[in-house]
Amino acid sequence: MHTILGAGGPVANALTQELLNHNETIRLVSRKPINPTGKNISWQKADLLNYNEVLEATKGSTVIYLCAGLVYDAKIWQQQWPIIMQNVINATKAANARLIFFDNVYMYGLVDGPMTEETPYNPVSEKGKVRVKIADQLMAEVKAGKIQASILRAADFYGTDSKNSSFDMMVLDKYAQKQSAQWVGDPKVKHNFTYIPDAGKAMYLLGQNPQSDNQIWHAPTAKTLTGKEFIELAANIYHVKPKFMRINKFMLWIFGLFNKLVAGVVEMYYQYDHDYDFNSAKFEKAFNFKPTSYEDGIKHMSQTLYKA
Repeated sequence: MHTILGAGGPVANALTQELLNHNETIRLVSRKPINPTGKNISWQKADLLNYNEVLEATKGSTVIYLCAGLVYDAKIWQQQWPIIMQNVINATKAANARLIFFDNVYMYGLVDGPMTEETPYNPVSEKGKVRVKIADQLMAEVKAGKIQASILRAADFYGTDSKNSSFDMMVLDKYAQKQSAQWVGDPKVKHNFTYIPDAGKAMYLLGQNPQSDNQIWHAPTAKTLTGKEFIELAANIYHVKPKFMRINKFMLWIFGLFNKLVAGVVEMYYQYDHDYDFNSAKFEKAFNFKPTSYEDGIKHMSQTLYKA
């Protein structure tokens, strides 16, 4: 049985669809109710901060996927993530299951050059420090031979209706409504984005291949473009002029006074005014996987969630 902790989020939903496509037995675990359809899928309520609930929710699992997302607040992350990680580690051991943790790149900090699985940890944000702590927490158990686990990291993502995706909400949604787009940071620097369906497929593939355990992977992600190139590509697909407003760090700080989610982005601004080059060559080679092109991904979004 495949158990998804933190069900209902973008990556969890993409993973769920992949598992359904392959007729796997799935248990969705979250605090909020989910009403899945199908004979091989069920939902169970659990608070990941409560070990007994996590233990009960993971009984009988062969593979456990940790896809949880917390409120975008450094203090909450500091308080809750280490507890969640330890609960999940202990429950995974009790179930004699394998664990796959979906992660981000905050622990790398500001990187001069490509981010790879070998990039040293050098966090420059409080959230990044938390990510170092929980990654080390998990991999220490792996190195001690106490658990079979892997980490899948992704770049900033797109391809969802989640408000955590800046590209979707500030570019695609705006152009779908024939409005000017918004771009955080310097549009002349390079960035790349992981397409959510690709992340779901990557999680599925790691779950299917035990030989991938006990290491870190980067989710398949297309090569970098400049912000300006992203905007022009999207505008061309939506048949609008590539109009946009640049949002700098001071503007984010002002917006953050009224919106806690935006306030949480301020310390991450370094990702948007320096080149951000996420490299996924290891995964692409190991699984013979070609990331979805931005053109194909944006076209799909223009026909579905953000219709032109």
